[in-house]
Amino acid sequence: MVNDEQYINRCIELALKGAGKVSPNPMVGCVIVCKNTIIGEGYHKQYGENHAEVNAIKSVENPKLLKESTLYVNLEPCSHHGKTPPCCELITKMKIPKVVIGSKDFSQKVNGKGIRFLKKNNVNVTIHKSNNSKLLNRRFFNFHEKKRPYVILKWAETKDGYIDVLRKNNEKGINWISSENTKILVHKWRSEEDAILVGRKTIENDNPQLTVREYEGSNPIRIVIDPDLKLKSNYKVFDKSSKTIILNKNENKEIDNLIFLKVEKKNMIESLMKYLYKLNIVSLIIEGGKNTIESFLETKYWNEARVIKGDKKFTSGIKAPNIKRKHSNIYEIGKDTIYTYLND
Repeated sequence: MVNDEQYINRCIELALKGAGKVSPNPMVGCVIVCKNTIIGEGYHKQYGENHAEVNAIKSVENPKLLKESTLYVNLEPCSHHGKTPPCCELITKMKIPKVVIGSKDFSQKVNGKGIRFLKKNNVNVTIHKSNNSKLLNRRFFNFHEKKRPYVILKWAETKDGYIDVLRKNNEKGINWISSENTKILVHKWRSEEDAILVGRKTIENDNPQLTVREYEGSNPIRIVIDPDLKLKSNYKVFDKSSKTIILNKNENKEIDNLIFLKVEKKNMIESLMKYLYKLNIVSLIIEGGKNTIESFLETKYWNEARVIKGDKKFTSGIKAPNIKRKHSNIYEIGKDTIYTYLND
């Protein structure tokens, strides 16, 4: 007999298919079970479209079975009217007698209201308290609890601990540390986040596009820290192919997809966090150089760090940032080793 944990984990598998497509909504999957058999599945596919519960109910071939089924969902169903009707109303309308929830939704619009609605309408509700459900939507929970985006720091460093070489005579170009396979993974990471940030030096040295090219998905909003507006318009990041925000201390203006945002230099990161929260930007990945990354480490505006340790050595150069804590996860891709750190 399959237990609740296995069905909730199946919900999470389904929910992950919506990664990078449903923000600022959470990722949600739903499974409907009748007599130990899955009769319906669904997930939230795109922001503004049907929620997971609706898609799962619609997938059931024989709706009469719903009256003797259990609906599993990794996050508390909504009971409010938004871009779509309340899922709780549909659940009760279809007379589904039991709902098992992986995690409560602590956002202001829900926050227990879905559970109360279901119970009031004679639905047997079980909260499974799945750690996997909380981990899945850590960006969403962080956004609503801390009123700022979930921040991921990412960098590659050599076996001897360098993030870059010392550039002589204004030398330009990317000094690759990681492998081609890891590059594909990094582009997958980009596709899963709402925005990506680098500093002025990274633009001048590497001239990156900061887009998703090696993996199918949407480009994140690009953010560049350029306090004195020293960057010229011929860099790839200013090609207007996707929205780009330039943090500076001089001016506010918009030119097509380019947004110049004026902020105080000493409070630049804090001001950015507040601005992105207002824009419903739930997550941000930082791919800048040593100074940019360390500025987020120092202000403690970070949730997760992903450090790619390559197989190369530079013997000298710019030392990589140092996180003084033990990694929470480690895995290998070819000759590269990826360490994950969490800012508890």
